[in-house]
Order: sequence, then C-alpha cells, then structure tokens
Amino acid sequence: MSTHLELENAVERHDVPDAGRRNLLKMTGAGVATFGAASLFNISNARAQHMADKWDKVFPKSQNVDHEKVTFTNRYGIGLVGDLYLPKDRADRRLPALAVGGPFGAVKEQSSGLYAQTMAERGFVTLAFDPSFTGESGGEPRNVASPDINTEDFMAAVDFLGLQVSVDRERIGVIGICGWGGMALNAVAADKRVKAVVASTMYDMTRVMSKGYNDSLSLEQRTQTLEQLSRQRWQDAENGTPAYQPPYNDLHGGEAQFLVDYHDYYRTPRGYHARAVNSGNSWTQTTPLSFMNMPLLTYIKEISPRPVLLIHGENAHSRYFSETAYAAAAEPKELMIIPGASHTDLYDKVDVIPFDKLTSFFNQHLSA
Repeated sequence: MSTHLELENAVERHDVPDAGRRNLLKMTGAGVATFGAASLFNISNARAQHMADKWDKVFPKSQNVDHEKVTFTNRYGIGLVGDLYLPKDRADRRLPALAVGGPFGAVKEQSSGLYAQTMAERGFVTLAFDPSFTGESGGEPRNVASPDINTEDFMAAVDFLGLQVSVDRERIGVIGICGWGGMALNAVAADKRVKAVVASTMYDMTRVMSKGYNDSLSLEQRTQTLEQLSRQRWQDAENGTPAYQPPYNDLHGGEAQFLVDYHDYYRTPRGYHARAVNSGNSWTQTTPLSFMNMPLLTYIKEISPRPVLLIHGENAHSRYFSETAYAAAAEPKELMIIPGASHTDLYDKVDVIPFDKLTSFFNQHLSA
C-alpha cells in the first residue's frame, strides 16, 4: 500500500517542480487519490519487472501455482504489467491459456487475479493484467479508459500468451469481468485467435455511459453531458492536465444498494487496493467521451462460431447487460444466471462464482 513518505520520496527522485510536488502530495491518503505510487511516472518495463515478488493481492496466494510478474506492450506502444499464473504440475506440456481482465476501475490484484489464479489451479496458464493507463501499466494521463485501447489490451495479452513456451497458442480463451466483460466480447469479435470467451457479471460500458442505467438517459440529457464534457476539454487543454471526477465509491447516505455493494468491495479490506480507480481514486472527467460515441458490441455476432458464455447474478442490477448481449450474440452461446447472486458476488465469492462451469467450458472448447 502506498504511503505519504513513499510518494514524497518518488517526487524527490524525479525532480518534480515545487508546484507539481505540492499538487502530488495533496493526492496522498488512504488510496493515493487518482494515482497509485507505481503509476505516478512513466516507469520502464525493467522497473515494472523489478516490482516482482511481493504478494499484494486481496486474495491469498495459492501453493498450487507459480506466479510471475510480467510486462508486455500493446499495439499502441503502451507497456502493460500483468501477473502470470502457471500450474505447478505443468511439467513440459503446452497448456491452454486464458487472458483475464476487469472489473472496470479495478486492478489485477483484485477480481481478475482471483479468477486467474483459480483457473491456473485447474490446469490453465492464465494472465491477469492492468489495462492501459491504470494500475502498474503505462500510459499517460493516468486513470483514463478507452473502448479502443482497452479492447486492444486484451489482444496484446493474447500476443503475450501465444509466445510463452508453456502455452499452446491454438488454445487461448478470454475472461472479462464487469466492464471488461464488454471489452472481452469486443476483442474476441475481432481477434480470431481466441477460441472461447466468458463474460462474468458483464457491463456494456458504452451503453451505460451513453444511455444511463436501464437506458434511462434522454437525448436532451445525453446532449447536455456531451456539451459539458466537450467544454471540459478546453479547461484541460488550458491547464495542461486533465481534471478528475470525485473519488469513487464514497458513501454519503441514501445510495442504491448496488452502490453500497461496490463500496463494500472496493473500500473495505475485502477488496481495497490503493492502485484501483474504484478504491477511492478517480477517472478523468472526460473518460466517458469515447464510450458515448463507440458502441462496443456492434459486432458481437461475429464471435460465432466460437462459443460465448455469459454469467450473471439473479439479483444483479446489471443483469440486463448480459441478457441483451445474449440475445444479440449468435450460437453457440449460453447465459448462466446464478440464483440469489448480486453483481459484486461474482467478483470474489468463490462459493458463488461457478468455477466448475468455467473449467468445463474451457476444457471443452480449448481441447487439443
């Protein structure tokens, strides 16, 4: 966890001017608001690789897998940092592999890492990664998202996995969680190397940003939002740095239950991680712009004939995203509803996440 002293030392090492130093130090606290200490500067791949072996996940380390901190680069030249999990009993075999990303605003030390480690215990080489501009991965400014670049991050993860000696590159699948579920579906529609895809507790981020929850946003409201975001660009350009949204998942009373659920994951010891946007940090104010103009799931039918598995909680506020995606996808497809589960139950509750189903799905569709 980043501390005020660590950040102050980092500022001193990088010779930040006094005004910049004051601004950076204002962002310290429980979550180092906006930035994680490892992401404050454009660190080299070598330094990212050196951040290696300290176990800083929100879930316990498995004794049945080997773990490596790895770096790779996407098509836009952004250096990504990931955790590679390998079954200890792999010997010299080439195994099926899974690229795992999400949720939106999370880091690899949270849900994606849990999914990746658990699937490695079940015989897969897995890679959980931080998307561009977040966590330990590169890219400036910090904490901005892009439907294009973040879709590319999944494809870059497939690039990386396909070069590993322990991986059969013809047996690669993808798991996307929450907002990265939509990114995963978008990536697999275009990337024909991927043989199967799972989206768990999926959000279509372009839909929710452009239309609001349950498509409740009117054209007038959408236009007003775009007007505000467009003018924010002038302010950012004038200031030379982006403005950030309020800290994520603060509670002030009276919030909807799903917002309380987010807080209970991201802002408590259950799932808190200092580098996660959702753990009291912030996205840039203009992050929604590209999402409001680029529908992610336009080509979901083109995943076929490769199989799609959508998993969602019965009581999740976001369930309609998976139901709509399922209706739009072509066969072979499956929608699995978990009785009684909420959206965040599928982040980390190992007795709720259907790992047996995930295992059988990928064993079937990534068979040699």
